[in-house]
Amino acid sequence: MASSVSTDEIYRILEDEIVDLKLLPGTAISENQCCQRFGISRTPVRSVLQRLEQNGFVNIVPHKGTVVTAINVDIVNQMIYQRVAVETAVLRDFVRSAPPLAVERVRCALQRLQSVGDVVGDPAQFDIYRFLREDLAMHRIWFEMTEKGYLWQRLIAPHPDYSRFIRLDIIGAQNVSEVLRHHAEMMRIIDEKDLDAIEPLIKEHLYGGVRRLSGKLYGPEAGRYADYFRQG
Repeated sequence: MASSVSTDEIYRILEDEIVDLKLLPGTAISENQCCQRFGISRTPVRSVLQRLEQNGFVNIVPHKGTVVTAINVDIVNQMIYQRVAVETAVLRDFVRSAPPLAVERVRCALQRLQSVGDVVGDPAQFDIYRFLREDLAMHRIWFEMTEKGYLWQRLIAPHPDYSRFIRLDIIGAQNVSEVLRHHAEMMRIIDEKDLDAIEPLIKEHLYGGVRRLSGKLYGPEAGRYADYFRQG
């Protein structure tokens, strides 16, 4: 069975579908269906699934099959803790040293984010994935301008727990207005060089998803999302 699609490409497709919640936690992935979909034999399919398992995106259970993993809340919290520490330091460095042109790049990024968020009330127009891209693009500027691009790539690399948590927050918790408010405050901090306001805002911003989704995990709506998560 010949195919023009490489195993690396198939891995990226399945990883993207898991990260973007097109394949939800608990979803079974069929070897046979993958073979038919990508026009390849079982051996390369198994290689891709084993790689996904090594990176935490699926569990392969002998004699039962391959299942998309649940999101580990504890790991999400540790990833947020790490990002708060790193991003606070990087944004502080940026605020201290950013030239005017770099500040204007941030302002333009904020305007693009706001333009995407302005249509959130229209499901036909609002693109959640573009909103996330524009959100991350604004943060990326202060990492690049302080020569911390490697750190940024590490923070945003596809992750089986944190990446899906971010997307679930966008889809399920209607976080757009709060995210826009936080980014506008980041712009104010940069303009006014308000160093003392950085850490409290970054904590509020990055832990916002935990706050917003907690009701859907433990409150009256727990049934809606609780099965997507595991503790420990």
